[in-house]
Amino acid sequence: MATDYDAPRVRDGEEEKNDSVVELDAARSRTSTDLLEDDTDTSGDGVTLPGADLSDLSLEVHVVPQQADEFSCIGCFLLVHRSQESKPGTSLCRDCAA
Repeated sequence: MATDYDAPRVRDGEEEKNDSVVELDAARSRTSTDLLEDDTDTSGDGVTLPGADLSDLSLEVHVVPQQADEFSCIGCFLLVHRSQESKPGTSLCRDCAA
């Protein structure tokens, strides 16, 4: 039996609903707000406002030098393990070689 794909779809046992644009927009906004998380934790410890003065803060980072089993990729400049080298001696990681 041939199927006419241009014909409107008819669902069994249901009547077609004629929703207005306003009703569709309201339904869309209800579903999108349900997906958003309610982040009401405003303790202020981890919150930094844009443009805040951070000159009095200091950041200390312990830098570990390059190990014998690592190399610096010449494509992405990341430090990666030797097992991720595309071909031995190329200094190119597998991601950059692909």
